[in-house]
Amino acid sequence: MNLKKLKEAEAYFLELYPQGFEDVGLLPIIKRHKTAKIGEQVCEMFARENFTQPDIICENFTKIVSKSTLISLFEKPKVRDMIKEMRMERKDMFSIGLYEMLFGDKKEGFDIVVEILSFYTLAKWSIVTLIPYYFYRDKEFFIKPTTTKNVIKFFEIEGLVYKPRPSYEFYVQYTKVLEGMKAEVSKKISPHDNAGFTGFLMMAMEE
Repeated sequence: MNLKKLKEAEAYFLELYPQGFEDVGLLPIIKRHKTAKIGEQVCEMFARENFTQPDIICENFTKIVSKSTLISLFEKPKVRDMIKEMRMERKDMFSIGLYEMLFGDKKEGFDIVVEILSFYTLAKWSIVTLIPYYFYRDKEFFIKPTTTKNVIKFFEIEGLVYKPRPSYEFYVQYTKVLEGMKAEVSKKISPHDNAGFTGFLMMAMEE
């Protein structure tokens, strides 16, 4: 990882926004995405006890995708249609996959969710990582394909090869890289909300 580029990005960002993510200049962006509010809703909608009702879990999945500004408008109706088309056994499996991602064997859950989504050509990074990110905003990362590819290239991350089909192995490796980068910068730009940090990286690369 090119630490010099990261520190230059940090300096430039803090020059624009001295208070980091507490800066008034970033409030319009933060308000637009409402990640904290949606995160609270996700924690309620995907609480352990709700997983006894796969129909409800799948319905809640559609609701969050529809609300989220992190998912493209193009994908939202596709997800809604997918849930409508799903047979009960697939809803059961999808619900099990989400449960494992949040509370159990993360790799198994990740693989199940990818497999189910692949039936509908919706096995995409943004859709797979959305709920875990909102549920654990300080631990999990929302993976946006374009940003991810650019981070690997711009910050010269070695040993990581991005592929369009989500894989748990890549997710673990990339998460470690991002956590390492967070540890190198000011707390002002490594907030509890991990989407804020990847947002900082995205803005840094655009500049």
